[in-house]
Amino acid sequence: MGDLAFTTELLVSELVTNAIRHGSAPVRLRLIRDRALVCEVHDASSSAPRVCHATGNDERGRGLFMIEEMADRWGVRFDPGGKTVWAEQDIGEETAAD
Repeated sequence: MGDLAFTTELLVSELVTNAIRHGSAPVRLRLIRDRALVCEVHDASSSAPRVCHATGNDERGRGLFMIEEMADRWGVRFDPGGKTVWAEQDIGEETAAD
């Protein structure tokens, strides 16, 4: 899992920061390791996240764009208690057997 550690740290940081800034408490983080490594962050807000394309001078607005670039797949699930934003990283065959 060492190869995925840095990217996972960035994904967690961005997803949790977005949930704290734009969502509602409580915020929950879950990492799931199966055929892929999935990072899920749930918050109580029902507002849909959107990818922004920040300009070179903007200090904000790059979070979901970065997630889109780093993750193999990502998305949002809504439920009566809010939403879960998830990002998935593929795990190589040799890593999955560890």
